[in-house]
Amino acid sequence: MSSQNEKFKLKVYDLVSTIPRGRIMTYGQIATLCGRPRAARIVGGIAHYGPSDLPWQRVVKKSGDLASGFPGGRENHKLMLENDGVKVADNYTVDVEELIWWPSSAKASESRPKPAKPAENSK
Repeated sequence: MSSQNEKFKLKVYDLVSTIPRGRIMTYGQIATLCGRPRAARIVGGIAHYGPSDLPWQRVVKKSGDLASGFPGGRENHKLMLENDGVKVADNYTVDVEELIWWPSSAKASESRPKPAKPAENSK
């Protein structure tokens, strides 16, 4: 593995380790905050093979869907999130808008999507 890929992987580990109980992050959000905005699938691979002592259950798809590749499948992903205090729907989804967590670092607030401005009425 190249040193650049190793650095990215370590950034992912560091970020995932900070996700608080009851909150979630998305694969794409983590990729962006770690400097590679188009690497959501790579983050998924890192999660799949990463250290089991990290809270990988707190990482979901941007749609809120749980990962089918999670150890034990979506049912185990659901159980682990529920143990963290996260409400998971019967269709294995979470409310991303309600539960998304952003680190308080400057980089996070720069990367956070800006709300759309309402269209001005032309008179």
